[in-house]
Amino acid sequence: MTFPQHRPRIVGLGGSPRPGSSAEQALRCVLEEARRLGADTRLIAGADLAVPLFDPTARIRPPGVFRLLSEVAEADGVVLASPAYHGSLSGLVKNALDYLEELRDEPRPYLSGRAVGCVAVGQGWQGAMTTLGALRDVVHALRGWPTPLGVAVNTAEGAFDADGALVDPGLRERLHLMAAEVVGFARRARVPRSPAGEPVGAGTWTGASHDV
Repeated sequence: MTFPQHRPRIVGLGGSPRPGSSAEQALRCVLEEARRLGADTRLIAGADLAVPLFDPTARIRPPGVFRLLSEVAEADGVVLASPAYHGSLSGLVKNALDYLEELRDEPRPYLSGRAVGCVAVGQGWQGAMTTLGALRDVVHALRGWPTPLGVAVNTAEGAFDADGALVDPGLRERLHLMAAEVVGFARRARVPRSPAGEPVGAGTWTGASHDV
């Protein structure tokens, strides 16, 4: 069975509660390049991540969680971006990733079969690097494939201007390279889709076992 080619779907997840944070700006840069390379992108950032603490026994999931799980279940590739909080990823980002336990029974459980780009942003190299390592460890635990390039961002070195815009050309180049790795892997390992764009044989998360 063959279907027309469709653009890979790349989901960006991360940032902080502050709109336009440095982590969110870095994430947007990756997604912008992914779109230029022919991907469809979705962003889950800021207030979109403000969901209740993950409780595996809960039977009701709010709409924000339903959207998070649906987007990841349908994604061909994922990009994660977290600020460095005391040497590791933020509770906001970690909580969102904990919800991926709900995808354990999907045909592609957790982050299986997906390239995952990881971006860590800290006010200094130590926090950024340890957070990047923590992100990559979580991706491995969720059965994802961290891209060969992971990007650590040191905001103390002027990567962003006073308005939050990315101004470091070297950082932009690294983020663009990450986008190319995620999109390239997604095209090689992508799930077949129907003419309507729905995954074939992979399914999408419907929350069948939970109310929303």
